[in-house]
Amino acid sequence: MLEREIVVVGAGPAGLSAAIEAAGAGARVLCIDLNMRPGGQLFKQIHKFFGSSAHRSGTRGIDIGRMMLDEAEDKGVELWLGSTVIGLFPGNKVGVRHGQDGTAGAFVTVHAQKIIVAAGASENVVRFDGWTTPGVMGAGAAQTMVNVNHVKPGRRVVMLGSGNVGLIVSYQLMQAGCEVAALVEAAPKIGGYAVHAAKIARAGVPIYTSHTIKRVVPDESGRVCRVVIVGLDDAFQEIPGTEREIEADTVAIGAGLKPTTELLALLKCDFTFHPVWGRVPLHNRDMETSQEGVYIAGDTTGVEEANTALEEGRIAGISAAAALGYLSEDEAKARKDEIWARLAALRMGPFGEKREQAKQDILSAFDESRGGLAAV
Repeated sequence: MLEREIVVVGAGPAGLSAAIEAAGAGARVLCIDLNMRPGGQLFKQIHKFFGSSAHRSGTRGIDIGRMMLDEAEDKGVELWLGSTVIGLFPGNKVGVRHGQDGTAGAFVTVHAQKIIVAAGASENVVRFDGWTTPGVMGAGAAQTMVNVNHVKPGRRVVMLGSGNVGLIVSYQLMQAGCEVAALVEAAPKIGGYAVHAAKIARAGVPIYTSHTIKRVVPDESGRVCRVVIVGLDDAFQEIPGTEREIEADTVAIGAGLKPTTELLALLKCDFTFHPVWGRVPLHNRDMETSQEGVYIAGDTTGVEEANTALEEGRIAGISAAAALGYLSEDEAKARKDEIWARLAALRMGPFGEKREQAKQDILSAFDESRGGLAAV
């Protein structure tokens, strides 16, 4: 069995920032990721970040990712890529299928004094007639194809979902040379930021609000060739006679994300229920779960944006390093208080206030569960 002081599960924005903070304090950190390249969502994000200078506004995600990788290397973070964490077990044991260069690899058990889970989120699916037809994929998959692998997912794309992911990926698909035939949204109005929607509208993409996909029609080879959409009433029920066909060979589904929490369920961490995110693990202001020595950060705590993932990762890394004695209690508290203040600023505004309230509810639920109340 291998020994490490801190094991970080996930090398995306939250995981890398946690690893950098902990290693910078002096801890021996192992960061594990199933991808062959670290950085997670950052290397899909060719657009410039919003926010303040503290959150690298005006800098593209891919550039932030490169800077973080350099910093992690400078601080001595150990990276296992192409490796999958298959389980977390009592006693802070981490089961890993440790691959090399994409091979199957070997099963390894790592004992960690502290564990930080930054496993991100997975895409929601929308089921309609033909939703498993080749050519139907998540918006994140389409974004990976064009921005990371430099491959077009198709010639003519219908995007389902008008949140920021659907809007941004639609624009990036057009930048890659794809035609976005339509953007379809079940709600009566666009869900993402107006600045992203305006770019799509100016490019001439038709936007169908109060609509959804009814079915896809395959061609002789079995791939998508047409998409049938239908209007929805105020109760989100189909309106007969409103069907229309759109020629397309690809459907990208941008219907939101849900936290990846299965590893924490294996450890029997306490959970609560959120109406949008589903079951999410409880944590305190140190980002520590109900299991001592197990921390979380990023979308695993509830889906937000890359900047909040970076900040939560910093808190988790500082907390883990402080618990190992690498930072004094006063120094750790001062640094975490500063980060919490930045997080509160990030969550300002009509969208952010809801996220801030949701996160405060999770913190309160953790305190209540520690007081003996039942957790989900």
